[in-house]
This record gives sequence, C-alpha cells and structure tokens, in this order.
Amino acid sequence: MAALPVIGITMGDPLGIGPEVVVKALADPAIRKLASYVVYGRNEVLLAAAEKARVGTDWFRVDAGSERAQRGSVLQPLVLDYMQEGLLDRTRPGPTRFGGLLSKGFVEDAILDAQRPAADPRHLAAVVTGPISKESWSLAGFKWPGHTELFAFRTKAKRHAMMFSSPRLRVALATAHVPLMDVRNVLTIGKVYDPIDLGHQWCRRLGIEKPRIAVCGLNPHAGENGMFGDEESRIIRPAIDAARRVGIDAHGPFPGDTVFIGAAAGDWDLVVAMYHDQGLIPVKLLGWDKAVNVTVGLPIVRTSPDHGTAFDIAGQGKASEGSMKAAIEMAVRMAAHPATDWSSTHARGLAAAGDGTHDDEETP
Repeated sequence: MAALPVIGITMGDPLGIGPEVVVKALADPAIRKLASYVVYGRNEVLLAAAEKARVGTDWFRVDAGSERAQRGSVLQPLVLDYMQEGLLDRTRPGPTRFGGLLSKGFVEDAILDAQRPAADPRHLAAVVTGPISKESWSLAGFKWPGHTELFAFRTKAKRHAMMFSSPRLRVALATAHVPLMDVRNVLTIGKVYDPIDLGHQWCRRLGIEKPRIAVCGLNPHAGENGMFGDEESRIIRPAIDAARRVGIDAHGPFPGDTVFIGAAAGDWDLVVAMYHDQGLIPVKLLGWDKAVNVTVGLPIVRTSPDHGTAFDIAGQGKASEGSMKAAIEMAVRMAAHPATDWSSTHARGLAAAGDGTHDDEETP
C-alpha cells in the first residue's frame, strides 16, 4: 500500500449528492486498487449515503481534529470526520449556511495537506473535490466564485485555467465564473493566451506529444470579419499568433457552433472556449457521466466531477458515480507524472503578443 499515491477526496456539500457519489466510487474494487484514500467529510452523512446506495462501509473513521489524524492514511480508506456542532436536516436538501461552513472546511484542509512536503504523513498526491454549493458558501459568508479560484489563491498560482476532459472532448476556458454580460469586458489577450498555453502543457503531460488546439471566437460566426464584433481580431487572434510563435499548434478563431463537431471527431486535441457555457454545453452533452474538471496551472493536482450538488435528487440513491470515478482516475494519472513548470512559456508568449495582462486572484 505504501507505493500507492494518497488521494484526498472532499465530500462536498453534505446535503448534495457528493456523499453518495464518493461512497459509490470507493465501493468499486477497481478504484480502490488505484490509490490510498483520505475522505474529508462527515461520517454520519457518508454512512447514510452508503445505506441508501446499498454499498459497503468498510472505511476507518478518525476525528479530524484529533492527534491521530496527524498520522495520515495508515489505514484506508480513512474518513477524517468533522464533528463540529450543528445539525443537518437531510429531509430538506438545499443550500444552507452550515453546509457551506462544512464543505469549505473540507476543502481548506485538503489544500493544506496537498501542499505538505512529500515526507509528511498527511501529504496528498492529489485532491478530488466533491460538488459544493456556491450559494451555501455565500450563506456562510464566503464570496469565492468556486473551487478553482480558491485553489489558485491558496496555492499562489500566478496563472490557472479551468479545463474539462471527457472521452470525446477536452476543453479549456478563457473565462470561467464570469457573468455573460461581463465577458467582453474582462477578456484580454493574456486571458486567451493562458488557457492555450496551459492547455498545451497539460495535454503534453497526458502524453499528447504535439497537441492540436482550436480556439473559439466570442461572437456569432467568430465575428464574421468584424461584422458582429472585433474581439476576434483585437484580442483572440493576437493570442493565437503569440502561441504559435512559441511553438504551440493553435488555430482559429473558429465559430463556437461548429468547432466542437470536428473536435468530437478527433480533429483537435483541445478546444479553448471563451466563456463557461460555450465550452461546458458540448462537454456535458457528449460526456456527462465521464467528464472531469481539472484546474491547470496549480503546483498541486486538483480534479473534480463535472456536475453540481443536484439537491433535487440528493439522498435518493439515484446519483451516478461515473464522473467521480473518472475524476479519481484522472487525479491518479496526473499524480504519477512530474509537476509541470506552468510558467515556462508565459513570458515569451505574452511578450510576442505585446500584452502581459493577466490578473492575480484577490481574496473575495
């Protein structure tokens, strides 16, 4: 067991489907063989989810605040049980302040453990995050847009990008949790260049020697030569040109309504989308149960299933664990490769573009 990587799994919002997909995934013998696991969660909730799903509960429980917890995953799977005072009304799933407090605490501790030295008994090779409710975090007083931004800030990542991998598509986002009306105001050459560059490096880390990257336009028909907007010529094309100058095989901008057809057929290894739904709709349509969210640009490995809390079916035993299993498999795969120097082509690329703009994340 000592040779296996230690993967941390955060349970997510205790009133969502996170507990269910975690226990179902860990009940799969094939998943259990891949790694040692530490689950950050609430044991009573995991037990209830396992009973509803009719899967085994052969894990070891340790109080998260105890001295024993500092010894790491000697026994596994290990549940670090968060026993703070407070009752969860599991008969009425939905966003709650208490759910936000708990789920945020799980993630913060997992991030700390992933940044520990490799010799530390609580060191994690990777973190897989269960789905959280952004509304629950807000009710608890936390203004983070999501996991991605929190991980980037806590790890001091200068650049990062939200990426999604499924059997038929890989997609990176130039902007993530930004209102649609604000996308054109925050889009810069740097924000388009970063996911091209980080996505290129990530594909190489997965064994794709020369990734072929397609970049979407922002406007209908990719602007139609300026008829429907100038972002393609003013922002997106210069970012593509900069990437090509440093040896990245990037092309575009292409209309967002057609580029994914070729990508799904294997013409492209990665598509860079300009905003959240432009990239996520095709990913979820073609790979709902197998898609994985990966935060690239971090000094640690973080993946997650490509779905939310699904409060409407929580506690009913209906949730599919497919995406959680895929996220665990991806985390193990990435943990097996040396860490990437995500900054390697950043300065050269943006210097070529004449735009060094990218914003470090601030604390909300």
